[in-house]
Amino acid sequence: MTVSLSGRILGLATLSLAFAATPVFAQTTAPTETRPQFSAQDLVTMPRLGSPAASPDGTWVAYTVTTTDPKTYKRTTKILLQHSTEGPGTSIALRFDGSASSPSFASDGTLYFTAAGKGSEGENANQLWHLAIPESWKGRAGRLPHARQITHFARDIAGYKISPDSRKLLVWGDVARECPSLDCTIEGDRSRAERGSGRIYDSTDGFVRHWDQWETPGEYSRAFAYTLTSKGVSDPVAIDGPNGESAFVGDTPSKPFGGGEELNWSADSASVFFTARHSDISEPTSTNLDIYQTYLATGEPVNQTGYNRATDTQPTPSPDGKWLAWLAMKRPAYESDRLVIYLRNLQTGDSRALTGDFDRSFSSISWTPDSQAIIATAADTLDVPAFRVNRDSGKVEKLDLVEGDEAHIGNVIPLARNSLIFTRDSIADPAELYITHGQDKAMRITDIAHSTMAALAPVQTRRFAFSGAGGDTVHGQITKPANASGKLPAILYVHGGPQGSFNDSWSSRWNPAVLASQGYAVISVDFHGSTGYGQAFTDAINQDWGGKPLKDLQLGLAAALKDDPQIDGNRACAMGASYGGFMMNWIEGNWPDRFKCIVQHDGLFDMRSFYYVTEESWFPRWDFGGSYTENPTLYEKWNPVNYVKNWKTPMLVVTGLKDFRVPHGQALAAFTALRENDVPAKLLVFPDENHWVLKPENSLQWHKTVFSWLDKWLKP
Repeated sequence: MTVSLSGRILGLATLSLAFAATPVFAQTTAPTETRPQFSAQDLVTMPRLGSPAASPDGTWVAYTVTTTDPKTYKRTTKILLQHSTEGPGTSIALRFDGSASSPSFASDGTLYFTAAGKGSEGENANQLWHLAIPESWKGRAGRLPHARQITHFARDIAGYKISPDSRKLLVWGDVARECPSLDCTIEGDRSRAERGSGRIYDSTDGFVRHWDQWETPGEYSRAFAYTLTSKGVSDPVAIDGPNGESAFVGDTPSKPFGGGEELNWSADSASVFFTARHSDISEPTSTNLDIYQTYLATGEPVNQTGYNRATDTQPTPSPDGKWLAWLAMKRPAYESDRLVIYLRNLQTGDSRALTGDFDRSFSSISWTPDSQAIIATAADTLDVPAFRVNRDSGKVEKLDLVEGDEAHIGNVIPLARNSLIFTRDSIADPAELYITHGQDKAMRITDIAHSTMAALAPVQTRRFAFSGAGGDTVHGQITKPANASGKLPAILYVHGGPQGSFNDSWSSRWNPAVLASQGYAVISVDFHGSTGYGQAFTDAINQDWGGKPLKDLQLGLAAALKDDPQIDGNRACAMGASYGGFMMNWIEGNWPDRFKCIVQHDGLFDMRSFYYVTEESWFPRWDFGGSYTENPTLYEKWNPVNYVKNWKTPMLVVTGLKDFRVPHGQALAAFTALRENDVPAKLLVFPDENHWVLKPENSLQWHKTVFSWLDKWLKP
């Protein structure tokens, strides 16, 4: 899936919630656990594991851990090194002042990472550092040497990759299109006037704003290749080609959520594959990402997937240099189409859909070291497991890596001899690092937050299924305190996207475990439109936003109450963000007597005005059968504003002033409607947040406000 409303790229969506209600004085009994409950403070300050990197021989693994000071809420990121065969508690922190991130190993064993350093203009910019790990280093028995800064660019490095031969560096960052390298001070912004603070945008430009930032016409995310030398770097090559009238203009990685998965070196280190979309008047209506290849010897990008007007992304060459794998969609302008693994023979140019007959949408791909198979991840019925895809036959084998449910597998690194390093998280546990060998079950090798969670009162999650709209099987989950007695108020989670899933994964924002720990039973339903059940099920929400999904929620809530008698269906509230926020507004007018309260975060209120103010126009055009002028009847059919006369359920409305996906005017309009209908309401506005609430103290305020609102209506 993608990020139109949920904002989570290729696989992971913002979640929303909903409760059932009727006045009743049933007693809620506190959990009998003596361990403290999982609190919002715990959630905000929980250490967070970052993406891992493995040394060429698989001996060492490097990863980041971000910690949050419980008093100042300042966050610091450190890099840790650990032997891949050793268990939790055996890591060693890299000696470095300040935060460091993005560790990776070159083929010669050198460890690279990014951190603040002195740029060519003297400012403190994000630069590349490295250190050579001595062959004699034995981990905890010795000290690592100090790292050395190797770039001094005028601009921040947003990301980088070392070439397979360890002799070249690929870096990317925001810079003017006229710049020949990242070490450039040319100001490309053509929206500024000599006087005044106004910014001028031309209708022929691409995005005017995106996600939470106003765009800077003339500056783009661009990649450059350098030669690594003993003194630093030299000989820059612009991967998007030279500047000029015929120059390619666009962002790589793509904005706002593209990353290193969109750029890769060829196996021979002679060229770079990258993903980009033209930045022009069609950009806000286009999902036409293409894969380009630039040979360093010529410096000219060549479009390798120009025949496909839909998305092509994640170019991944095989280690032996014979194959190129990538992910592609078929339908233009549809961001949630199925992502199929494609394969090209780089010697003959022949291409084919490797997983065309497998009805799941892949989110990540990586080659095994022998170039015989691809390890990929995809959502599959509440889990995100890993799959092994045979290069020649296209046979897809689902891997059973851990005991119990796979939950959410990510950051997969294939090693020699069928070994894998990967991260796993679930509703109950934040991400930890695992390693598996062959058919053996994986061993957890880190303890980033596992012991912390074990010291808190546990929650339990149980899956259920029921007959939903049209008789289709629909899946859901119930999360509640593990040892609570007595009746628990109900919460129905409605995920965002809408093409997404509330799967069995950890969330640092809308976290069902922290909500359940307050004494609630959290019910989620993967309604029609959800991912992980085949493309037809995902497509079913198209032009039917308030139809089958609402029916699924109604039937799912009833099924959960029947399935678990501990849940008190007479005390319930509804919560939702993004599309889930739309559903909260839709429920207000179309299921007005069911809930005692609602929490609506960044929800769509007026589909007409939403169409004209959101930044990614392709999204409403696809889901509503065209622009507003082309299909106004459908926009108005599923328009919450048309049912305001029915609004009666108390609502907490939340918005961020930097949210350009669902701009804050939608929240203000909903709040006005509530006040004019004399419905009890509160409005929470974050001036410095976007579609998500990311800052630690803001997150604490969000949770405190939401918990207080729920308690007011659900607890005696």
